Amino acid sequence: MSAPNIRRAVQLLPACATTGIGSLPHTQLELGLQAALAMDIPFLPQLPVGRPSEFMVPQALEGLPGLRWDPEGMCTVEWSEWETGSVTFLDRLEAALDVGALEDFEPSLEGCRAWRPFLWEVEQRKLAFAKAQLAGPFTVRAVARTGDGRAALDVPGLDAAMYRLILARSLAMVKALRRAGTTPLFFLDEPGLYAFDRANPRHLLAMQELRLLVVALQREGALVGVHCCGNTDWASLLDSGLDVLSLDVRLSLDAVLEESGAFSRFLDSGATLSLGIIPTDLASTYEVEELVDAVEVSLKAALPPGQTFARVASQMLLTPACGLAMRSVVDAEQILSRLKQAQRRLREALVAELPSLRPPLYPS
Repeated sequence: MSAPNIRRAVQLLPACATTGIGSLPHTQLELGLQAALAMDIPFLPQLPVGRPSEFMVPQALEGLPGLRWDPEGMCTVEWSEWETGSVTFLDRLEAALDVGALEDFEPSLEGCRAWRPFLWEVEQRKLAFAKAQLAGPFTVRAVARTGDGRAALDVPGLDAAMYRLILARSLAMVKALRRAGTTPLFFLDEPGLYAFDRANPRHLLAMQELRLLVVALQREGALVGVHCCGNTDWASLLDSGLDVLSLDVRLSLDAVLEESGAFSRFLDSGATLSLGIIPTDLASTYEVEELVDAVEVSLKAALPPGQTFARVASQMLLTPACGLAMRSVVDAEQILSRLKQAQRRLREALVAELPSLRPPLYPS
């Protein structure tokens, strides 16, 4: 399915739909699944508390020869083990990519214990949309290190292998979600893009590789997003062919809107924003209504000609600003409750602009 064709599905997303970034603090699988399935667009919960293999980088690189991780999920690759196992690993990886038989690259029980139960729930509930996520290739290769401290992004053979592994795992997950009968909303988690530098040729190549990954996932029938919770070169991301750009509203919305040309092209393509509207920093003080009102004011001031607030805002997604694994369960529940408050406030603003959007289009 081509990118323009799958992007039409953006128009079918529930208005101002809530979803999650990915990680949750629950240690019990059933409770984590319950929280994730309660969103308008249910999401695959990553549950790394007490299971560092479920942190974003170990999860993405599961199966790589020589991979090690510490209790905080920071990864290194033991070089001697990589050299010994790389040929066999790469042969298996490329054979799977060549024929599209990628089931072996889906997350394992160690890498994501919610994966199989989530697929079962998606199929049984006949969900129209379901969200999953994986650490993106720029972040993974910038963060993972060899034993002597080199970033994988700067080690050619290892760099390419990590990219191909993330490609295989992403495609495997999207294919599995399609088999479960849903339209996948697949996010590449790229906090490492804060370090992106246009002056660095390797970074420019990595951005092009990210674009190729986006296209490959779209061709498998996924709506593809990138989540970046730090500021980056927003124009490059807006022009990368995404269906959804996910950001921390307080930190980055104004910076995104300042890229007026790229933002206009992004909206004209039929893409949309996923607003991380509720802060996950527990030291933050805010009123939910003020956060939503600020988003409305900023969007109305920045929208290009031909775009209306009602049209753009009705297709946006709403999330917490970032993952919730490092919060307590009580704090996570409070953040998700405030997310629902923000949704109600935004829908009220949309109804004021366009009365035809009244309930029952917006069920409680």
